[in-house]
Amino acid sequence: MTEPNNAPISTLTYFTIERSIEWFQQKQEQQANSMTLHVEMVTTSERTFSLETVLDMSYRPFSNGTGLFYLHTNQGVFTYGVQTDPKEFMSAYRRLKGNSIEY
Repeated sequence: MTEPNNAPISTLTYFTIERSIEWFQQKQEQQANSMTLHVEMVTTSERTFSLETVLDMSYRPFSNGTGLFYLHTNQGVFTYGVQTDPKEFMSAYRRLKGNSIEY
């Protein structure tokens, strides 16, 4: 049995916001994380999705330059805040899945 190819094909930086209350004051801390596309999976800092369970990817930009990246899976839709257009990441996924439709 051969080892799966774990070399990253594409990487997307996404941001999470952690909120806390300290001394009656709300604080927000933004943390950068990486989503990585591999031949057999998509990994985030919190989860790993088999590529078989990923149905699609989409993106909604906002006027301030940020946007929301949507990872459509058979477990539901997972949303990630991004500050760059994920077009290259989505194109790499579609090439990998054999669907060359560009958005």
